Amino acid sequence: MKKAKKKRSFKHLDQGDRDRIEVMRKNEISQKDMAEVLGVDPGTISRELKRQKNDGVYEAKTAQHKAGVKRSNSKHQGMKIQKNDDLRKRIIELLKNKRSPDEIAGRLKKEGFIPSVETKTIYKWLYSVWGAPYCKYLCTKRYKVKKQKKTPKREMIPDRTSIEMRPEGTVHGEGDLFVSSHNTVSGAVIVVPKTQLIVGSLIPNRRPKTMVRHVNKMIKNVSIDDLTWDNGIENKNHKEFDLPSFFCDPHSPWQKPHVENNIGLVRKWFIPKKTDLSEIDERTFQRQLNYLNHKWRKSLGYKSAYEVSLECGIIQKIPPRVEGDI
Repeated sequence: MKKAKKKRSFKHLDQGDRDRIEVMRKNEISQKDMAEVLGVDPGTISRELKRQKNDGVYEAKTAQHKAGVKRSNSKHQGMKIQKNDDLRKRIIELLKNKRSPDEIAGRLKKEGFIPSVETKTIYKWLYSVWGAPYCKYLCTKRYKVKKQKKTPKREMIPDRTSIEMRPEGTVHGEGDLFVSSHNTVSGAVIVVPKTQLIVGSLIPNRRPKTMVRHVNKMIKNVSIDDLTWDNGIENKNHKEFDLPSFFCDPHSPWQKPHVENNIGLVRKWFIPKKTDLSEIDERTFQRQLNYLNHKWRKSLGYKSAYEVSLECGIIQKIPPRVEGDI
C-alpha cells in the first residue's frame, strides 16, 4: 500500500529568524545549514535571500518591513465574497429580501451552500467599497462599524463587607437607585424585606457625599439594623452611613430582590422608564411612596406595609393616606 505523502509544515519567518539569517550570511554559512538551524525548508531560505536583497546585501530589518507590507497587501476586506460571483449574488438577493447577515449566514450553512460564510464575513464585505451599495438593505442602514464607547474604569468600593457576613436575625434594609436617562437626578430607595416598607428620596446627583446625606435622612425614623447595597460607586462613603452596610456580589441583583421588585412597582405605577426625574418634585415622590406603603399586599396577609411595620416596631406611627393627584 502506497504511503500518503506527508504534508510539510509551513511557518512565516519573523524578525528573529531574519536577524539570524543576516548573521549566518555574513559568516558565509550555506543555505542548507541555515535552513537546518531555523527548522525550515532550504527553498524558504533561497526565496528569502532572493526576494529581500537590497542592492545585493541582505538586511534583516529591511526584509522584515518588505515582508510585512507584502502580507498586508495580499488580502483586502471582503475579498472572499467579492471573488465568488455565485456567493455574492446569493447574498445580495437575500439582502434585498430584508434578510439580516446573521440569517443569511445561518441559512446558507443549513442549505450546504459552498463556500459557507460567517456573519462577520458578510459584514466585512458590506463595510467595504464593494458591499457599501447594499448597506441600505440593513435594518440599521449603517455603512461602517459602530464605535463602542469607552467605559470608565470601574472603581472598587473601599472596605466593603460581603453580604455573606451579614448577621442573621437582624432587621435589614435593601437599598438601590433608579436613574433618569435625561440628567443626573436619581431616585434612592430603601426597602425593609420583613414588612415591604419603602422609604426613598430624589437625589440631585450620585456623588458619594450626596448619597450619605440622603440615606441618613431616609433611615432616621426607621428602626432597622443594617443596609444591603450593590457595588455602585455612589456607595463609596458607606462608612459615613448611620448603619453598617453589606454589599452584594458583583452583577448579582438577585441578592437584594425586594428593593428590585419595589422599584419595579414605582416604575409600573408612577414613574415609567425614560421619565425625566427632574420634572418630579420631592413632595410628589413621597406621596407616591406613601400610596404604595398603604397598599394591601397578599404577601403580608392583605395588610399594608405601614400596618405590619407598626406592629413590628419599625415605625412609630402610620402616616395618613393622601389621595391628591395620585
